[in-house]
Amino acid sequence: MIKLRYSKRLFKRSPSSSKQPAACGGGNGSAAGAGGAEQIEWEVRPGGMLVQKRDGKGGEEVIVVRVSTGFSWHDVSIGATSTFGELKVMLSMLTGLEPREQRLLFRGKEREDTDHLHMVGVRDKDKVLLLEDPALKDMKLRALAAQVVPSPCQPFIQV
Repeated sequence: MIKLRYSKRLFKRSPSSSKQPAACGGGNGSAAGAGGAEQIEWEVRPGGMLVQKRDGKGGEEVIVVRVSTGFSWHDVSIGATSTFGELKVMLSMLTGLEPREQRLLFRGKEREDTDHLHMVGVRDKDKVLLLEDPALKDMKLRALAAQVVPSPCQPFIQV
């Protein structure tokens, strides 16, 4: 969050524009004292645009995303401007799968960890599919099989 100060003296209304709001005023800032300066809070959106901070319900909008794992589902509350990587971290606590083992699909496409939910169109009560990465799953199964197979050097003992 960036806070900038400006002077009302620079942004005076002209008599012809009395029906329109001031360019940067609008009453969204707070009075900063007798100097007539106001303070505006700014935020940087995920796309990189610098905009005036919204007045809202204390900040970021929270949405509920239903995540299906094929045989079960989880309702996850997350910020609308969060990334799929942040969603993976939350899901790792619920499913036990590490974020690197997860693949998230929304509208039939796998999404990158850096993609923002609201930028790809995820809204409240939308569904996201969670799959375990098949390459990592195969590696786990091979490692498990290698541990279970006895080595030929050890003799078989009968009792």
